[in-house]
Amino acid sequence: MKLLALESSTETLSLALQTEAGLRTFDEVTGPAASQRILPEIQRLLTEAGVKLADLDGIVYGTGPGAFTGVRVAVGVSQGLAFGAELRVVGISSVLAVAETARQKTQAEKVIVCLDARMGEVYHAAFVRQAGAWQELSPPTVCKPQDVPVLEGTGWVGAGSGWAVFAEILATKYAGQLQGRLPQALPEASAMLVLAQPLFAAGNTQPAQQAAPLYVRNRVALTAAERAQGQTL
Repeated sequence: MKLLALESSTETLSLALQTEAGLRTFDEVTGPAASQRILPEIQRLLTEAGVKLADLDGIVYGTGPGAFTGVRVAVGVSQGLAFGAELRVVGISSVLAVAETARQKTQAEKVIVCLDARMGEVYHAAFVRQAGAWQELSPPTVCKPQDVPVLEGTGWVGAGSGWAVFAEILATKYAGQLQGRLPQALPEASAMLVLAQPLFAAGNTQPAQQAAPLYVRNRVALTAAERAQGQTL
C-alpha cells in the first residue's frame, strides 16, 4: 500500500512516504516554517521514491490536538493534495501517534500521553493496547498538569513533551504507576502510517473535503499581554 503521512501539530514537521520500495521519512524542527517547508519536502520524498501523488492509495493527516497553525497546515495541505489527486484520507490524532511512537521505541502497551499545550497546560490522553490495537482509556483533553485525569493500575509509560516540561508534577500525580517515561516522544508520521494502514485496508476512509482538525482547546487567540510575554497557543 502506498501512503503519504503528514504531521505538523508540534514544532517538528514529520512526513512519511510508504511505497513498495520502502519507507522514506522527514522529521525536522521547523517551527512556523512548516507551512513553507511541507510541500517542497513532500515533493522531494515523492521524487526520490519515483512515484507521483496520483499513484498513492491515500493520505494520512495529523488531526491534532496541537498548535493551531500547525494543525491547520497538515489538514489544509492534505485536503488540497487529496482533492486534486482524487485520493481518500484518514485522520490520526497526535496523542494516538505519540502512543504508537512510544510502543515502537519501548514496546509499551499502556501509555499516558502528555503533550505540552503551552499556557501551563497539557494535552492528555491514555491508551491501552489490546488484541493488537489501541483502546482509548481516557479521551484527549486539555488541562493543567496537576488536574490530569486519574488512571488505575500500574505499568504505564509516560510519553510526550509534557513529561519534560511538567516532569515533577506529572510524576507526583502518577506516583507508583509508571514503569518509564519517554518525554522525547513525538507524533511521528511513520507511526501514523502503521495506525492508518488497517483503516485503509478496511475502507474506513474519508473524502478529502471531510478532513478536519481535532481542537481540544476552544481558545484560539492570545491577549496582547500574553503575546508580549512570548506565549503561544
